[in-house]
Amino acid sequence: MQTNYFAVALAAALFAGSALPVSGQVKRGYSDVGFVVGIGDVGNASLAFGGRYENVFKTLPDLGNGLLGFSVSADVYTVSRSRSRGNIRFIPVGATMNYHFRLDPANKLDLFLGAGLGFRSVTCNDFGINDCGSSSGLYVIGRAGGRYFLKPNLALYGDLGPGASTLNLGLTFKLQ
Repeated sequence: MQTNYFAVALAAALFAGSALPVSGQVKRGYSDVGFVVGIGDVGNASLAFGGRYENVFKTLPDLGNGLLGFSVSADVYTVSRSRSRGNIRFIPVGATMNYHFRLDPANKLDLFLGAGLGFRSVTCNDFGINDCGSSSGLYVIGRAGGRYFLKPNLALYGDLGPGASTLNLGLTFKLQ
C-alpha cells in the first residue's frame, strides 16, 4: 500500500511542475545525483532504496546526435523469510553507459537506454545456517529510463531494468 502513496505523490509533483517554463536540460557536461525507490518488488522483497549518479560526456553525431553518459547506481533491499530463517539483504551496484536521445530543446523530457554490468552482494542472517539460497555475483544490466524536468536543476527520474527492482522512481538534482 505504501507503494501506491509514493506513485500518487510522484504523479502530483509531475502535474504540478508541468506549468513551469523548463527546457530540455541534458547536454554535454551535464551531471546529476539522485535517489530512487524501487517499487517492482522481487519475490518477497521489501521496497528497495538507492542512489544514482550520471555524467553526460560525449555527443554522438553519427548516432542521431544523441549523447553518451556514464552512470553508477547502488541499491539495497531485503527479502523477509520466516522468523526462524531470518532475512536476506541484497546490495546491487552497477555501472552503465547510457545513450540519451536527441529531443526538441524546448522539451522537458530526457529519454535514455543503457547497458552495463553490476555486482550483487548477498548477505543473510539465517541464525546459524550459512546458506542464503542466493549468491553474490555479476549480472548484466539493460535499462530504459528518463527524466522529466520540473526545474532546471530538479527532475523526476524513472528507469526500468534489473538491479534491486524492476521499476525505480525518484528525484535527481543537477550538479553541473
